Amino acid sequence: MWIQDAHYLEITLRLLLATLLGGLVGLEREQSNRPAGFRTHILVCVGSALIMLISIYGFEEYIKERSQYGYVVADPARLAAQVVSGIGFLGAGTILVHGFAIRGLTTAASLWVVAGIGLALGAGFYFGAILSTGLVLLSLVVLNRFESAVLHKSYFHRLVLKMEDQPGKLGEIATKLGEQNVNIRKLSIEEASQTDPDTVRLVLNIRIPNTVSMAILVDQLRSLDGVKEVSIDK
Repeated sequence: MWIQDAHYLEITLRLLLATLLGGLVGLEREQSNRPAGFRTHILVCVGSALIMLISIYGFEEYIKERSQYGYVVADPARLAAQVVSGIGFLGAGTILVHGFAIRGLTTAASLWVVAGIGLALGAGFYFGAILSTGLVLLSLVVLNRFESAVLHKSYFHRLVLKMEDQPGKLGEIATKLGEQNVNIRKLSIEEASQTDPDTVRLVLNIRIPNTVSMAILVDQLRSLDGVKEVSIDK
């Protein structure tokens, strides 16, 4: 028999735990509407655990046969090590560029960590896998709320402009914001309405220094040619 009967229960436990722990991390990413969500994280974690299990148990019969002719050196980490480098290609696919902002770095990092959790489960390192999952969820859920509530509350705002669709208008607005040391974190452009194709709606996530007055900034933007409406939310 290729795998000893005593190993089947252990293999089942490790793969089920990989499904559970990977799914917990993926569920948070799914709720945050990220590119890689619930199923992707499960697949990465289970796949990593499976590769680790193959490294441990997949060559038992070969090692047993070869050991009859001499000493055989087995390295279970050799096959699993390819997961660490290979997961980078999948993580890169979740990184997206939106205007001046880059999104997906956290999701790429969570995929990389989930791959590590899967390898740990495949190797039977349950304590490290469970503890790592708890720390990842703490970072993604609790610390994310802390960051939004404490670090971003006083500095980051959502700026919405309704303006005419003219060449160079975006650069003019960016220049005006740059003069006030306003940092553009994210930008999106969409049609203001189907009935008025010459008007666009510009949405920017910006960071405003404490020395800049929001009221003055809004007035300066309203004074630009082609800008019809300006609103800002905290």
